[in-house]
Amino acid sequence: MYETSTILIAFGLTLLAGLSTAIGGAIAVGRRNPGPGFLAASLGLSAGVMLYVSFMEILPEGTSELAEAYGSEKIGAWAGAGAFFAGIAIIGIIDRLVPESINPHEPGTIAQTERKNRLMKTGVFTAGALAIHNFPEGFATFLAGLEDMTIAIPVAVAIAIHNIPEGIAVAVPLRAATMSRSKAFWWATASGFAEPLGALIGFLILMPFIGPAAMGICFAMVAGIMVYISLDELLPSAVETGKHHHAIYGLIAGMAIMAISLLLFI
Repeated sequence: MYETSTILIAFGLTLLAGLSTAIGGAIAVGRRNPGPGFLAASLGLSAGVMLYVSFMEILPEGTSELAEAYGSEKIGAWAGAGAFFAGIAIIGIIDRLVPESINPHEPGTIAQTERKNRLMKTGVFTAGALAIHNFPEGFATFLAGLEDMTIAIPVAVAIAIHNIPEGIAVAVPLRAATMSRSKAFWWATASGFAEPLGALIGFLILMPFIGPAAMGICFAMVAGIMVYISLDELLPSAVETGKHHHAIYGLIAGMAIMAISLLLFI
Protein backbone atom coordinates (compact mmCIF):
# COMPACT_ATOMS: atom_id res chain seq x y z
CA MET A 1 0.00 0.00 0.00
CA TYR A 2 1.09 3.55 -0.66
CA GLU A 3 1.29 6.21 2.03
CA THR A 4 -1.34 8.95 1.93
CA SER A 5 1.31 11.65 1.49
CA THR A 6 2.77 9.83 -1.54
CA ILE A 7 -0.67 9.51 -3.15
CA LEU A 8 -1.44 13.21 -2.55
CA ILE A 9 1.89 14.38 -3.98
CA ALA A 10 1.48 12.17 -7.06
CA PHE A 11 -2.06 13.46 -7.56
CA GLY A 12 -0.91 17.07 -7.09
CA LEU A 13 1.75 16.66 -9.79
CA THR A 14 -0.86 15.26 -12.16
CA LEU A 15 -3.26 18.12 -11.40
CA LEU A 16 -0.63 20.78 -12.05
CA ALA A 17 0.47 19.12 -15.29
CA GLY A 18 -3.12 18.86 -16.54
CA LEU A 19 -4.16 22.39 -15.67
CA SER A 20 -1.33 23.92 -17.66
CA THR A 21 -3.88 23.87 -20.51
CA ALA A 22 -5.23 26.96 -18.74
CA ILE A 23 -1.98 28.78 -19.59
CA GLY A 24 -2.55 27.97 -23.26
CA GLY A 25 -6.15 29.13 -22.94
CA ALA A 26 -4.99 32.41 -21.39
CA ILE A 27 -2.51 32.97 -24.22
CA ALA A 28 -5.19 32.30 -26.83
CA VAL A 29 -7.68 34.75 -25.33
CA GLY A 30 -5.16 37.37 -24.23
CA ARG A 31 -5.38 39.50 -27.37
CA ARG A 32 -8.33 41.87 -27.35
CA ASN A 33 -9.14 41.84 -31.07
CA PRO A 34 -7.28 39.05 -32.87
CA GLY A 35 -7.20 39.56 -36.64
CA PRO A 36 -7.38 36.90 -39.37
CA GLY A 37 -3.58 36.50 -39.38
CA PHE A 38 -3.51 35.67 -35.67
CA LEU A 39 -6.45 33.29 -36.03
CA ALA A 40 -4.86 31.52 -39.02
CA ALA A 41 -1.50 31.16 -37.27
CA SER A 42 -3.14 29.95 -34.06
CA LEU A 43 -5.28 27.36 -35.82
CA GLY A 44 -2.23 26.25 -37.81
CA LEU A 45 -0.24 25.98 -34.59
CA SER A 46 -3.02 23.87 -33.08
CA ALA A 47 -2.92 21.54 -36.09
CA GLY A 48 0.87 21.31 -35.88
CA VAL A 49 0.70 20.40 -32.20
CA MET A 50 -1.86 17.69 -32.79
CA LEU A 51 -0.24 16.21 -35.90
CA TYR A 52 3.23 16.06 -34.37
CA VAL A 53 2.13 14.59 -31.05
CA SER A 54 -0.09 12.06 -32.84
CA PHE A 55 2.59 10.73 -35.21
CA MET A 56 5.65 11.11 -32.99
CA GLU A 57 4.30 10.20 -29.55
CA ILE A 58 0.79 8.78 -29.32
CA LEU A 59 0.73 6.36 -32.28
CA PRO A 60 4.24 4.96 -31.58
CA GLU A 61 3.30 4.52 -27.92
CA GLY A 62 0.14 2.67 -28.91
CA THR A 63 2.03 0.42 -31.33
CA SER A 64 4.64 -0.32 -28.66
CA GLU A 65 1.95 -1.24 -26.12
CA LEU A 66 0.25 -3.54 -28.64
CA ALA A 67 3.55 -5.19 -29.60
CA GLU A 68 4.16 -5.89 -25.92
CA ALA A 69 0.64 -7.24 -25.47
CA TYR A 70 0.83 -9.62 -28.45
CA GLY A 71 4.52 -10.46 -28.19
CA SER A 72 5.19 -9.42 -31.78
CA GLU A 73 6.29 -6.14 -33.31
CA LYS A 74 4.60 -7.04 -36.59
CA ILE A 75 1.24 -7.79 -34.97
CA GLY A 76 1.57 -4.67 -32.82
CA ALA A 77 2.23 -2.55 -35.91
CA TRP A 78 -0.79 -3.98 -37.77
CA ALA A 79 -3.04 -3.62 -34.73
CA GLY A 80 -1.84 -0.04 -34.18
CA ALA A 81 -2.53 0.89 -37.80
CA GLY A 82 -5.98 -0.69 -37.59
CA ALA A 83 -6.85 1.18 -34.40
CA PHE A 84 -5.50 4.42 -35.91
CA PHE A 85 -7.82 4.21 -38.93
CA ALA A 86 -10.68 3.04 -36.71
CA GLY A 87 -10.28 6.28 -34.76
CA ILE A 88 -10.42 8.25 -38.00
CA ALA A 89 -13.56 6.34 -39.07
CA ILE A 90 -15.29 6.96 -35.74
CA ILE A 91 -14.65 10.71 -35.69
CA GLY A 92 -15.55 10.91 -39.39
CA ILE A 93 -18.93 9.29 -38.73
CA ILE A 94 -19.54 11.58 -35.76
CA ASP A 95 -18.60 14.56 -37.91
CA ARG A 96 -21.14 13.55 -40.55
CA LEU A 97 -23.89 13.15 -37.96
CA VAL A 98 -23.39 16.57 -36.32
CA PRO A 99 -26.05 18.87 -37.82
CA GLU A 100 -25.17 22.30 -39.23
CA SER A 101 -27.31 24.86 -37.43
CA ILE A 102 -28.03 27.31 -40.22
CA ASN A 103 -30.85 29.84 -39.94
CA PRO A 104 -32.61 29.90 -43.37
CA HIS A 105 -34.42 33.10 -42.48
CA GLU A 106 -31.20 35.12 -42.50
CA PRO A 107 -29.55 34.39 -45.85
CA GLY A 108 -27.12 37.26 -45.50
CA THR A 109 -25.50 35.64 -42.48
CA ILE A 110 -25.37 32.02 -43.67
CA ALA A 111 -21.66 32.04 -44.56
CA GLN A 112 -20.74 33.66 -41.25
CA THR A 113 -22.99 31.26 -39.34
CA GLU A 114 -21.52 28.26 -41.15
CA ARG A 115 -18.03 29.40 -40.23
CA LYS A 116 -18.93 29.93 -36.56
CA ASN A 117 -20.66 26.54 -36.40
CA ARG A 118 -17.63 24.87 -37.94
CA LEU A 119 -15.24 26.58 -35.51
CA MET A 120 -17.47 25.65 -32.57
CA LYS A 121 -17.52 22.01 -33.66
CA THR A 122 -13.76 22.11 -34.18
CA GLY A 123 -13.17 23.46 -30.68
CA VAL A 124 -15.46 20.92 -29.01
CA PHE A 125 -13.97 18.00 -30.97
CA THR A 126 -10.46 19.20 -30.15
CA ALA A 127 -11.30 19.46 -26.45
CA GLY A 128 -12.79 15.96 -26.53
CA ALA A 129 -9.85 14.42 -28.36
CA LEU A 130 -7.30 16.04 -26.08
CA ALA A 131 -9.29 15.04 -22.99
CA ILE A 132 -9.25 11.41 -24.17
CA HIS A 133 -5.52 11.71 -24.82
CA ASN A 134 -4.89 13.35 -21.43
CA PHE A 135 -6.84 10.70 -19.50
CA PRO A 136 -4.24 7.90 -19.80
CA GLU A 137 -1.48 10.51 -19.72
CA GLY A 138 -2.69 11.58 -16.29
CA PHE A 139 -2.85 7.98 -15.11
CA ALA A 140 0.72 7.42 -16.31
CA THR A 141 1.98 10.56 -14.52
CA PHE A 142 0.22 9.48 -11.35
CA LEU A 143 1.73 6.00 -11.47
CA ALA A 144 5.19 7.51 -11.97
CA GLY A 145 4.60 9.69 -8.91
CA LEU A 146 3.68 6.67 -6.82
CA GLU A 147 6.78 4.75 -7.85
CA ASP A 148 9.64 7.23 -8.28
CA MET A 149 9.52 11.01 -7.86
CA THR A 150 12.81 11.47 -9.71
CA ILE A 151 11.00 10.19 -12.81
CA ALA A 152 7.61 11.72 -12.02
CA ILE A 153 8.76 15.35 -11.74
CA PRO A 154 10.43 15.55 -15.20
CA VAL A 155 7.47 13.70 -16.71
CA ALA A 156 5.00 16.12 -15.11
CA VAL A 157 7.01 19.16 -16.27
CA ALA A 158 7.23 17.81 -19.82
CA ILE A 159 3.49 17.15 -19.92
CA ALA A 160 2.79 20.62 -18.51
CA ILE A 161 4.91 22.23 -21.24
CA HIS A 162 3.20 20.41 -24.09
CA ASN A 163 -0.25 20.95 -22.55
CA ILE A 164 0.16 24.71 -23.08
CA PRO A 165 -0.20 24.56 -26.88
CA GLU A 166 -2.96 21.98 -26.41
CA GLY A 167 -4.86 24.63 -24.43
CA ILE A 168 -4.35 27.03 -27.32
CA ALA A 169 -5.69 24.37 -29.70
CA VAL A 170 -8.95 24.25 -27.76
CA ALA A 171 -9.37 27.95 -27.02
CA VAL A 172 -8.66 29.54 -30.41
CA PRO A 173 -11.56 28.07 -32.44
CA LEU A 174 -13.97 28.37 -29.52
CA ARG A 175 -13.15 32.04 -29.03
CA ALA A 176 -13.71 32.70 -32.72
CA ALA A 177 -17.00 30.77 -32.66
CA THR A 178 -18.50 32.15 -29.43
CA MET A 179 -16.82 35.59 -29.36
CA SER A 180 -16.35 34.91 -25.65
CA ARG A 181 -12.90 34.89 -24.12
CA SER A 182 -14.16 33.46 -20.83
CA LYS A 183 -15.88 30.47 -22.49
CA ALA A 184 -12.80 29.71 -24.57
CA PHE A 185 -10.55 29.91 -21.51
CA TRP A 186 -12.73 27.64 -19.37
CA TRP A 187 -13.11 25.05 -22.14
CA ALA A 188 -9.32 24.94 -22.47
CA THR A 189 -8.96 24.61 -18.70
CA ALA A 190 -11.62 21.91 -18.52
CA SER A 191 -9.83 19.77 -21.12
CA GLY A 192 -6.88 19.59 -18.72
CA PHE A 193 -9.01 18.17 -15.91
CA ALA A 194 -8.96 14.87 -17.78
CA GLU A 195 -5.47 14.22 -16.42
CA PRO A 196 -6.29 14.31 -12.68
CA LEU A 197 -9.57 12.55 -13.49
CA GLY A 198 -7.60 9.81 -15.27
CA ALA A 199 -5.34 9.51 -12.25
CA LEU A 200 -8.27 9.24 -9.84
CA ILE A 201 -10.34 6.76 -11.85
CA GLY A 202 -7.27 4.76 -12.76
CA PHE A 203 -6.20 4.46 -9.13
CA LEU A 204 -9.66 3.61 -7.77
CA ILE A 205 -11.14 1.44 -10.51
CA LEU A 206 -9.07 0.71 -13.59
CA MET A 207 -5.60 -0.16 -12.36
CA PRO A 208 -6.31 -3.90 -11.90
CA PHE A 209 -7.87 -4.21 -15.37
CA ILE A 210 -5.84 -2.00 -17.73
CA GLY A 211 -3.33 -3.93 -19.81
CA PRO A 212 -1.01 -3.09 -22.69
CA ALA A 213 -3.54 -4.13 -25.36
CA ALA A 214 -6.32 -1.82 -24.12
CA MET A 215 -3.91 1.08 -23.65
CA GLY A 216 -2.35 0.53 -27.07
CA ILE A 217 -5.70 0.53 -28.87
CA CYS A 218 -6.79 3.69 -27.03
CA PHE A 219 -3.56 5.51 -27.88
CA ALA A 220 -3.69 4.58 -31.58
CA MET A 221 -7.36 5.53 -31.90
CA VAL A 222 -6.78 8.89 -30.23
CA ALA A 223 -3.94 9.54 -32.70
CA GLY A 224 -6.35 8.90 -35.58
CA ILE A 225 -8.98 11.19 -34.08
CA MET A 226 -6.48 14.02 -33.63
CA VAL A 227 -5.12 13.69 -37.17
CA TYR A 228 -8.65 13.81 -38.61
CA ILE A 229 -9.51 16.93 -36.61
CA SER A 230 -6.31 18.63 -37.74
CA LEU A 231 -6.80 17.90 -41.45
CA ASP A 232 -10.58 18.23 -41.68
CA GLU A 233 -11.27 21.06 -39.25
CA LEU A 234 -8.27 23.05 -38.02
CA LEU A 235 -6.31 23.55 -41.25
CA PRO A 236 -9.34 24.29 -43.50
CA SER A 237 -10.58 26.81 -40.91
CA ALA A 238 -7.12 28.43 -40.87
CA VAL A 239 -6.96 28.69 -44.67
CA GLU A 240 -10.49 30.14 -44.83
CA THR A 241 -9.22 33.25 -43.03
CA GLY A 242 -7.38 34.16 -46.24
CA LYS A 243 -3.99 33.99 -44.51
CA HIS A 244 -2.57 30.79 -46.01
CA HIS A 245 1.07 31.49 -45.16
CA HIS A 246 0.22 32.42 -41.57
CA ALA A 247 -1.47 29.02 -41.24
CA ILE A 248 1.63 27.20 -42.54
CA TYR A 249 3.98 29.19 -40.31
CA GLY A 250 1.75 28.36 -37.35
CA LEU A 251 1.69 24.68 -38.37
CA ILE A 252 5.48 24.49 -38.41
CA ALA A 253 5.75 26.43 -35.14
CA GLY A 254 3.30 24.04 -33.47
CA MET A 255 5.36 21.05 -34.57
CA ALA A 256 8.56 22.70 -33.34
CA ILE A 257 7.05 23.54 -29.94
CA MET A 258 5.87 19.97 -29.44
CA ALA A 259 9.21 18.57 -30.60
CA ILE A 260 11.13 20.70 -28.10
CA SER A 261 8.71 19.91 -25.26
CA LEU A 262 9.14 16.19 -25.87
CA LEU A 263 12.93 16.31 -26.40
CA LEU A 264 13.69 18.32 -23.26
CA PHE A 265 13.08 15.39 -20.95
CA ILE A 266 14.34 12.39 -22.91
